[in-house]
Amino acid sequence: MNRPALLSSVLLLAAQTGMAQEANGPLKQNWFDDPFFQVSAGLPACAMPEGPFYTAEERRMQTHSRLERGTSCWLAGKCTDSNAYRYDKPLAPKVRAALLAVPGVNKGSVWVMIQRRWVYLQGCVPNAALAKKLERAARALPDVETVVPDLMVGPRGKPPYPVATAK
Repeated sequence: MNRPALLSSVLLLAAQTGMAQEANGPLKQNWFDDPFFQVSAGLPACAMPEGPFYTAEERRMQTHSRLERGTSCWLAGKCTDSNAYRYDKPLAPKVRAALLAVPGVNKGSVWVMIQRRWVYLQGCVPNAALAKKLERAARALPDVETVVPDLMVGPRGKPPYPVATAK
């Protein structure tokens, strides 16, 4: 294939992909690069959380409040860094290791999202005792301000967290 024809094909494919994404709703992405990862997949029927994925419009709406929330931690004397979101990436591997050390975690399907030192535990666990152990493990880490345990027992019912939409 010659160069102009190849370029034309690539542009057509890119346009079709963009149209397909718009047909399924606006494109969502992790604009702020928030840590989001799965720790275990033992209950495959568990609904996957939406995670920190936003449309361009949602990103614009969140930018100001994220700046304000990130700085307020420092102003209140709760953070040594002037932006609470800068703790998140170094915190992610510590949270992962702490949760993986909890006996039985592999029997659940657990995802983690971290935003401004808040650890969101989302997914399904086989019993409430495991949910409590996971919450305690995350809460025990230095630099974790809050743990939000959005875990449900078993994969049935409406999840307490926003669910990823199939594309």
